[in-house]
Amino acid sequence: MIDFRKVVRSFRFAGQGILDLFRFENNAKVHLLIAGLVVATGLYLQLSRTEWAIILTQIGLVWAAEAFNTAIEKLCDFVSPGRHPQIKAIKDLSSGAVLILAIIAVIVGLIILGGHLVTLLS
Repeated sequence: MIDFRKVVRSFRFAGQGILDLFRFENNAKVHLLIAGLVVATGLYLQLSRTEWAIILTQIGLVWAAEAFNTAIEKLCDFVSPGRHPQIKAIKDLSSGAVLILAIIAVIVGLIILGGHLVTLLS
């Protein structure tokens, strides 16, 4: 049997994590701002359902990657508060993963939004 109180509690904890991500993490705030600009542009350009699905998936992937990166960094800081070359490598790899996703998201955004903007301007 599913314990719905535990499910609700889990969702509250997850929601708090999302709030903390955007409240305390500078890079998450940057991603949020850019996502807002992309969504506003998409609304203006009247994207198709498929284009929205792709754009929103990219936004969600970048946010999720940023959350994982933040969790990894916090865990590393807890385990090893001082400087350690292995911890640095772990943090660099984690932030590199976010950068890879962000670059791909920009490319996808340019393909979708750029195509509409070129059509609009010509």
